[in-house]
Amino acid sequence: MVDIMSQISEMVGGVVIFLPNIVAAIIILIVGWILGRVLGKAVSVFLDKIGVDDVLRKTEPGAAIEKSGLSIVHLFDILVRIFIYLIAIMAATNVLQIESLSQMMAAIVAYIPNVVAFILILVVGIILIDFFADWMERYGENMEISLIGPMILLVRLFLYFVVIILALTQLAFDLTIIYIFIGPLAWGVGLGVGAAIAIIVGFGLKDRAPEIMDRFFCKVKK
Repeated sequence: MVDIMSQISEMVGGVVIFLPNIVAAIIILIVGWILGRVLGKAVSVFLDKIGVDDVLRKTEPGAAIEKSGLSIVHLFDILVRIFIYLIAIMAATNVLQIESLSQMMAAIVAYIPNVVAFILILVVGIILIDFFADWMERYGENMEISLIGPMILLVRLFLYFVVIILALTQLAFDLTIIYIFIGPLAWGVGLGVGAAIAIIVGFGLKDRAPEIMDRFFCKVKK
């Protein structure tokens, strides 16, 4: 009987000693939840104000994303929330002195910046590629260059592929096999597309060269 009471006493004493840690962990989780929602909302409002969704909506991948009901602004809102939540969970596990769980949470939190870099490279890359491709297509149409549309489409797809590979490297994936098999093919396609565009533009402008030169000299004289 004495042994049983002694064990119960030790158990209660351990709980009482550990109780402040539990309370501190709960407070950390609550603060993290509130902070995550506030910061996530702030980031989404900021991105919405500068028109990130409006810019992406004009790109082909952006239009496809919008049709799925998602948005880049909302995605970053979720990412910020998750990042803050994970930091709060990691801090709570440290307070509770759960070493294995703390190490796991630390590894997850350390990986979040890679995910953010992956998304940023994709978003910025897609915007720049579509801006360049649209400009080239408008230029080709103004110059009445034949077959400029299909060639710009090939360039767009090739550059999308390059951006995707660059983005995937941020996720620390082993892309050695992809580099071995796709690398030479990508270089070949890139050189082929570049040569084809040069040929098409050259032939397309051949008949219009005198007109373009006349315009140029007229501007110089003025």
